[in-house]
Amino acid sequence: MNDLIEVKVPDEQEGTKAVVRDWLKNPGDPVAVDDALVEIETDKVTQEIPSPATGTLEAILLESGSEALPGALLARIRVSSKREIQVGDDTVQAVQEGGQDLPPAAARHSPAVREAARLHGIDPAQVKGSGKDGRVTRMDMDAAIAGSGGARQEEPPQSLAEALESNEISPKAVPSAGSASRRVPHSTMRLAIADHMARSVATAPHVTAVFEADFSAIIRHRECNKEQLARQGISLSYTAYIVAASVAAMREVPEINGRWHDDCLEIFEAVNIGVGIALGDKGLIVPVIAEAQTLSLSAIAAKVQDLTNRARNNALSGSDVRGGTFTISNHGVSGSLLATPIVINQPQTAILGIGKLEKRVVVREIDGVDTIQIRPMAYVSLTIDHRAVDGYQTNRWMKHFVETLETWPSQ
Repeated sequence: MNDLIEVKVPDEQEGTKAVVRDWLKNPGDPVAVDDALVEIETDKVTQEIPSPATGTLEAILLESGSEALPGALLARIRVSSKREIQVGDDTVQAVQEGGQDLPPAAARHSPAVREAARLHGIDPAQVKGSGKDGRVTRMDMDAAIAGSGGARQEEPPQSLAEALESNEISPKAVPSAGSASRRVPHSTMRLAIADHMARSVATAPHVTAVFEADFSAIIRHRECNKEQLARQGISLSYTAYIVAASVAAMREVPEINGRWHDDCLEIFEAVNIGVGIALGDKGLIVPVIAEAQTLSLSAIAAKVQDLTNRARNNALSGSDVRGGTFTISNHGVSGSLLATPIVINQPQTAILGIGKLEKRVVVREIDGVDTIQIRPMAYVSLTIDHRAVDGYQTNRWMKHFVETLETWPSQ
């Protein structure tokens, strides 16, 4: 006797909008319990939806590119009465799609991966997979395609006159001289980020305060302690100090760790700090250091290291990006001195920006005498939702944040 089991989008998902990214099985394919069926992508994380049973994929009900609302029906699996299903031997022959031979071993992969292999002539077997058990995903193929310089051409290009004569392009589509361009389709993550940022600016009046911070004290402390932590496998980054100083500033001005409601300001006891991590051309992601107010500097450093590594290997889970109450954008790592306003990660109240750390000439008073010195300095900014807090709380928070960095004990 066979029964149908429904596969649904999880009720809880992190991100503004979820989209079906890539089906990893085709209708009629045998599946086992916990086999990855499909990738669901939001602006924050990509997750694999596993098979809840052993059987055969009966039908796909949400195609790639479709919005995946919580609880929506993704697919149906026909459960076999047998305890196991014979998937077949390890030898898989390449198949033909659209009249083109796939690269060797491509048939082992999902339809989207096989299509990318066919169009771009890249063998998935030569691509390092970031999916479960090292499986190659479409995102891995996209990265490999970008690294190879783009798609191969299956046929010699037509001349413009030939294309016009064959009606393959409209005369209106012919670019004028000097207007050569190319169009890059938006990824699901890029579209979701765009929507989230636009809604944030439309929702909250953004105001930014800019201070300057001297990093001399934390540089001394780091030099004294980084080797000891390295022996424990922990990289003591500047980000760890910035997170710790943010926690200290929250104790002084807890309103910054809050959320605006129409009838109240909700102030959180837990300081859950998200740290923006760039994913190259793919966008960015903001994993969260939960309960940062309970962590030591070394524990924060270990957490930052772990989240950063897993973010860049596409190995974050939904819980890693959920529940943030404050966000840090360390935009200076890519060279910018100042970015303003940095768009608030709604529904939070504020976002901290850290500019490039560089040596600058500054004036310091020593024994009553002004002296010119060279110090490691950075511009730091706090962009706030002006509905929730005012300049007074903003400047108090920033003053305490900067003082914490500049008076860090040397040991």
